[in-house]
Amino acid sequence: MTRHLPRPLVRAALAGSAVALSLGLAAPTASADSTDSGPAAPTAASRAAAHKAAQAPKTLDTLSRFFAREGAVSKAAADPSIKGKAVPVYYLSPEFVAGKKGAPVARLEFLASKAVSSDGQKASLWTVERAGSWQVVNIATGDDETRYARVGAEKLPGGTVFHEPQINAWYVQGHARVLPLDKDAVRAVGAEGTSLATYRKRVQKAYGDKLPGSAYEKSGKAGGYDAPKPGQPSGQRQDQGGPVTVASSLAGAGALAALGLSGAALVRRRRARHQG
Repeated sequence: MTRHLPRPLVRAALAGSAVALSLGLAAPTASADSTDSGPAAPTAASRAAAHKAAQAPKTLDTLSRFFAREGAVSKAAADPSIKGKAVPVYYLSPEFVAGKKGAPVARLEFLASKAVSSDGQKASLWTVERAGSWQVVNIATGDDETRYARVGAEKLPGGTVFHEPQINAWYVQGHARVLPLDKDAVRAVGAEGTSLATYRKRVQKAYGDKLPGSAYEKSGKAGGYDAPKPGQPSGQRQDQGGPVTVASSLAGAGALAALGLSGAALVRRRRARHQG
């Protein structure tokens, strides 16, 4: 079983300020050298600070409401806890897609912590550094981020586990190879994986004309979101389909609502389906 980002994306934001996550990227170049060097890793202090933010009383209170949102458990009985350490989460790098010389395949987007409720529900807390401190900015159902970090480390010790959110595929990269970690990735690169150079050609063909600054973005299609339709909640945005940029996949309409501000919570639901 894997979990997929929904169409449409559900924003359960009550109120609060938004954190813009701009990519700022030029159009792709004709050719570039790939690098097998890994992306920048968070420091031990950053990981500790992210873990502390995940365990904060305000965060746990928000988690209680999150786990109780569909009536599976009451808020009082949810009793959420944080399991394990915060892990770095890397997404396919737009600089790599653009063919920037020396760009690693992925870049650090946030740190994730696994949360579990008393009735066994799982969630992923996304934390980012903001104004000098680490804050939880998103809750996602399931534990994809921490689970694939573990699976990738087992499959290729020392490799970089990363997500291609446009197709919800998870990989581990190292030694100039890109290896699949789930069935979406297998469909993209084959069961045995592919070379880093071949992978770059694939993503450049798929997304190279849809990066920030492209005509695709300027047309208002980047992210696949349109303005709310009559009768549609203002927090929901209808998906237009097709590949999207890393920015939109991560941040929806280009921003994430920070938790704990007027009780706001951005809930990114991931639809579960069985693999056949």
